[in-house]
Amino acid sequence: MLRLFKALPLTLAIAALSLVATGCGSSNTQARFVNAIPDTNDYGTGIGGLDVEVNGTKEFSNVAFGTASASTYVGIPAGSDTIEGLEYNTSTEVFDEQNVRLTSGTQYTLVATGFATGTNGNNVIFLNPTDNNTEPADGKVSFRVINASPSGPAEVDVWIVPAPLNPPLPTSPSIPSLAYKAASTYFTTNYNSGGGGFLIYVAVAGTAGNGPFIISGQSIPQLGGVSEGSIRTIVLYDIKNGTTPGMNSQALVMPDLN
Repeated sequence: MLRLFKALPLTLAIAALSLVATGCGSSNTQARFVNAIPDTNDYGTGIGGLDVEVNGTKEFSNVAFGTASASTYVGIPAGSDTIEGLEYNTSTEVFDEQNVRLTSGTQYTLVATGFATGTNGNNVIFLNPTDNNTEPADGKVSFRVINASPSGPAEVDVWIVPAPLNPPLPTSPSIPSLAYKAASTYFTTNYNSGGGGFLIYVAVAGTAGNGPFIISGQSIPQLGGVSEGSIRTIVLYDIKNGTTPGMNSQALVMPDLN
């Protein structure tokens, strides 16, 4: 009888561990992936699109430079993840990011930037900012900008204005002093009820809207004709084969909430 009572706590402990393990295995988060590594896809390096594995399972396939994996999120494991980028349809590693912390029930925009090749070797930088897709107030829309342009300035100012623009730009930018590798807070503004969408201007930080502009009036047509309450993430990335130092950025617009 005494043996039975001694064995019982061990049995309960094993059962408890089993329940914990089951819970951890079923814990998911949501994510999408942006390839902002400029020396992939036809840069003479032989590196094409990227396959991205999370803990050894392929979650995103053949993501070209300057594009996102999809307009929608996919479920991936939460916790401390290993995220590996491979050349499309090969086992050749482009980056391997260990211990990426992803919280269950949270949405993420995963971004790989930096350079895969070059004189300093592999210098890929992995970003995992959290997304906030809480609908803006009535009559409003929100924007968030991620600076993933390694050839751009150390910091940029960003203006997001309704189209058509009535010059000049406001002296104060919508998003000031956004550093490379950083994600801005959300900028909320009035919905452009005229249906013309919005324009984005990007300049070296501190120019007070006088330029020169890295991005000058790029259209954000995804908001034209879309109802109020939308959210968009804008990823700044290098221009393919850009030749002007510090002026080589363009914008990828991603729909978060329509």
